[in-house]
Amino acid sequence: MATITQCRQHAAKLALQFRLGITTGPALELAALAEKLISLFCQATPQQYGQLQQILTAVLQCQQQRDWLGLADYLEYELADLLQ
Repeated sequence: MATITQCRQHAAKLALQFRLGITTGPALELAALAEKLISLFCQATPQQYGQLQQILTAVLQCQQQRDWLGLADYLEYELADLLQ
C-alpha cells in the first residue's frame, strides 16, 4: 500500500511531466494515483475526504480540457497541501 509521502512524491513527478508537455503516460498514471489516494483517505475525516474529492474533480476537469498546466498546479500545490 502506498503512503501519503509516496503519493505526494508521485504527484510532484506527474506535475513536472505535465509541465514539460509529456501527457500520455502521466495521464494513465494519474488514474492509479487517484485510486491510491481514495483508498488512503477512506479513514480520513469527512472534511479531508471532501477536499480530496474537490481536488480530484478539478484535476479531471483540467484533464478533459487538456489544461495540463492547471492540472499540474492542482497536483503540485493543492494536493501537496492536503497531503501535508
